[in-house]
Amino acid sequence: MIELSSKQRKVLEKHAQRLQSVVIVGQGGVTEAVEKMTDSVLAAHELVKISFNEFKEQKRELAATLAEKCQATLVRVIGNKAILYRPAKNAGERKYEKLLDV
Repeated sequence: MIELSSKQRKVLEKHAQRLQSVVIVGQGGVTEAVEKMTDSVLAAHELVKISFNEFKEQKRELAATLAEKCQATLVRVIGNKAILYRPAKNAGERKYEKLLDV
């Protein structure tokens, strides 16, 4: 996990605004399937938005746990949505790296 400054968080939030929630936490909670899906989406897109349809009271803890298990950074929890970021493994495939050099 990388540490983000407030400016870097704002940049990622701005880019996440146009994203649709790909991962949805439902009545099953954060299961192994949700972890695998989040991991694969992060590998493909670097930035992912997660919706909490259930467990809304525990969303902050669940989002932090999910970020930790996927080796990602929790950018922000807004409403019932969480934003996670993990840079691509190949430096040439990183979409947001230049934007984060604020």
